[in-house]
Parts: sequence; C-alpha cells; structure tokens
Amino acid sequence: MIHSRITGTGSHLPARVITNHDLEKMVDTTDEWIRTRTGIERRHIAADGETTVDLAEHAARRALEAAGIGPGDVDFIAFGTTTPDLVFPNCGVLLQRRLGCGGVPAFSVETACAGFMYALSIADKYIRSGEARRALVIGAETLSRITDWSDRATAVLFGDGAGAVVLEPADSPGILSTHLHADGQYSELLYCGSGVSRGFAPRLAITMSGNEVFKVAVNKLGQAVDEALAANGLERTALDWLVPHQANLRIIQATARKLELPMERVVVTVQEHGNTSAASVPLALDVAVRDGRIRRGELLLLEAFGGGFTWASALVRY
Repeated sequence: MIHSRITGTGSHLPARVITNHDLEKMVDTTDEWIRTRTGIERRHIAADGETTVDLAEHAARRALEAAGIGPGDVDFIAFGTTTPDLVFPNCGVLLQRRLGCGGVPAFSVETACAGFMYALSIADKYIRSGEARRALVIGAETLSRITDWSDRATAVLFGDGAGAVVLEPADSPGILSTHLHADGQYSELLYCGSGVSRGFAPRLAITMSGNEVFKVAVNKLGQAVDEALAANGLERTALDWLVPHQANLRIIQATARKLELPMERVVVTVQEHGNTSAASVPLALDVAVRDGRIRRGELLLLEAFGGGFTWASALVRY
C-alpha cells in the first residue's frame, strides 16, 4: 500500500514588520492589549508590488531544497490561499510557471485559514492513489491587502507569509489521516464581503465577529482533535507535537488543554507573524523542523480553522 510522507518543508516572511507599538500610532490600541488578547507581537507585511505567489515561490524553493529534489521532479501542485494574485490563472499555475514544471496539475484551494490543510488532504489522496509521485503543497497569503488598518478588531491580527511542504510516496504512513469540515451557517461571522459576481467594493476588508468566532473555533477544533485520534485508535498521550493554526494564542491554549498537552509540546509562532491564514500551519511546521524541535518519527497533530466556517485536522508521522 502506498502512503505519503512529508520530505521537505519551507517558509518565507516578507521583510517589512509592523509591531504592536507601530499599531499604537495607527489605531486605538496598546501593546499590552494585543499581547493579552492574541499573543501577537509583530506581523510581516508584503512590500508594494510583492504578491502571494512571490512569497510562495520562496517557501516552495526552500521546501524543494529540503526534500533534495528540483522543480522538475514535482508532478502535482496544490495551493491554499484566500488572497490570489489574479482572478485567473490560479496561484498554483502562476507558481508552476515560476518554478518551470509545466504540464502537471496545478490549482488553488480557497477555504480561508484551512486552505493548506485542504490542499494537503487532496495531495495526500493523489499520492496514495498512485496518480502523483511528488506533490508540492503551499499555503500563502497577503492578508494585508484585505485588512482594514483603521479597524482595531482586525488590524492587530493579520499578517503575510507563506509555507510549503513536499509530499512523496512511502511504504509506511506519514500522513496517517486528514479530516475536512465546513459549515456555511456561520459565514456571516467571518468574511470579506466583496467579489467578482457581487462586484468589487471600493475597499476590500475582512469583517469578523471576534467573540463568536472564538467560541465556535474552540469547539470545532476540539472535535477535530478527537476525530483524528479516534480514526487512528490513538490516545492523546501518543502525540509528540501540536502544530496549530496560528490565529490567536488563546485558541491555541484552549486546544492544548483539550489534548491535555503542555504548551512546551505546542508549536507557537503567532507572536512573530500574527494570523497568516493558510500559511500559518506550514510556516509553524517549518520553523519547528528547522530549529530541531520536531524530529523524524514523531507524531504531529496539525489543525486549522477559518472563515466559512471551514476546519480541518491531520495526524502526521513526521
């Protein structure tokens, strides 16, 4: 039986940084207020003219290098993003052109912060079926383009970045299971209210009902955690690391409590880059792999929750 395994990780953050102290000059907020409620200290912002695919290319090349393969070896690209460069061609195709691996399937997935998780699940299925051998899975965002920097509720949260992984076939399970969910009844709690068929508004901006989103996110992520463990007949004690969506430190802490996992076994990078949506899980994973925390053979639980609502989990033997 064919399984898929993560063989390389990569990430990239733009050079420009906006700290909490910078935001104090822009909106009615304080560094203490932001840290207390979100855990965020700074966020990276794409430069003028710097796009989602620009960020993704850096992350992708680092992941390919880590896997020891070249762009020409890639035969499947799945790209999660909410902030594409263009209406079309999709970001997967644009990245494919940059990398020079034309002719293979390349597409984007739009499921907000769960975009990378959805893309990972799809790529895993293609490798398991034998239809792909080396898949490049991306999560990348330029959320600064749809952030209202005068809105204290959202301006403190979001940043730009990219993360990537390479999947290859393996004899033993790497991706043990993935679990995807969505519920459109919550769509008005977190959205960007503009688009092609509705017409683009003069200013694109994220709208969020923070307290309601927090409550649903904690509940759904708790269910996703239990679902992943139950599907594999494992207890919480089997986990080595939680690699969560880096949205808000309080949500991360609540999920860790659900798992009865000490924070020392949770990868937390939200303080460095804020909520980078689809980029945050692969970005956090890459950081922990490269600094030596996550080692080969360890059991990871990845999870994410985003607008829609969409949410997902994956149990991974790294």
